[in-house]
Amino acid sequence: MGDGRGPLAGVKVVEMVGLGPGPFAGMMLADMGADVLAIDRPGGVSISLSHDICRRGKRVVELDVKTQAGRKAALEEIAGADALIEGNRPGVMERLGLGPADCHAVNPRLAYGRMTGWGQEGPLAHAAGHDLNYIALAGALHPMGAADRPPPVPLNLVGDYGGGALFLVVGLLAAIHEGRGRVVDAAMVDGASLMMSMFHSLRASGWWQDARAANFLDGAAHFYGCYACSDGKFVSVGAIETPFMKVLIDKAGLPEIWLQRHMDRAAWPVLKAELTALFATRTQAEWCDLLEGTDACFAPVLPFWEAHTHPHAVARGAFVTRDGVTEPAPAPRFSRPGPA
Repeated sequence: MGDGRGPLAGVKVVEMVGLGPGPFAGMMLADMGADVLAIDRPGGVSISLSHDICRRGKRVVELDVKTQAGRKAALEEIAGADALIEGNRPGVMERLGLGPADCHAVNPRLAYGRMTGWGQEGPLAHAAGHDLNYIALAGALHPMGAADRPPPVPLNLVGDYGGGALFLVVGLLAAIHEGRGRVVDAAMVDGASLMMSMFHSLRASGWWQDARAANFLDGAAHFYGCYACSDGKFVSVGAIETPFMKVLIDKAGLPEIWLQRHMDRAAWPVLKAELTALFATRTQAEWCDLLEGTDACFAPVLPFWEAHTHPHAVARGAFVTRDGVTEPAPAPRFSRPGPA
């Protein structure tokens, strides 16, 4: 639990345990020093992990809030809290007697955080859904993938965690700062939509074509993509700006004329095919020796279970070991030490 050393020392959060973004948001707050009490249902949530990273730093109790005694015990904890996190469908907490009005009756300053996919109102508010559905409706899924195939199924990062948990954390911190009992409606579809702001700007400015896989950030460009190496491993290149592309050209021995064709969309397919053939001539390690650490905007594509072994991750202490398992360290970092 928060041990008084983080920037949120002294802040108490009650988390109604659910799945995905709610517990992740609670973990982030605990990582920053908050005292997070996770109230789980008897027997635990439907998915039980032997090593659940999202429970680190929290105190966990089991309460049956469907009973009068369980509800009373929960309200006693909520009365002394700064924030609450819940991730149920709209109306569930109200039916349990733990909705915003019930909680604000015992704690008017409580920041009440609601984590859902569709939000608290609207025609889809009560419908089931998952990350893929939310980012689909937000317009974030459509630009992904090849032009001649359906969009791929990405990991549930954009909706659950980017558009969900992170927006919930930001909203809760703002509401805690105000201290006037706000309800924070954090909907994944809203967050994912807002994360597309740059792409709306690019399209409005004439920089984005409506066709899929036809733009400089969606895989069409040779200078922004992933390539297979001779050993079956992959590398990533993101040399968008001309000076960075020049470094790649110089290091890889490519023709100087490539700089003149850098933003020529008509030339991208040919240049991409040439880069594909070039990267296939060496192993990932050989390309790392040549390009890593330069301004070519290069990095090897690592499996997530190997990311902790990279020298950069080691140097930054980007991973920690807990109960014999390696897991990502808290982020962001602060100038003074936070919770252990």
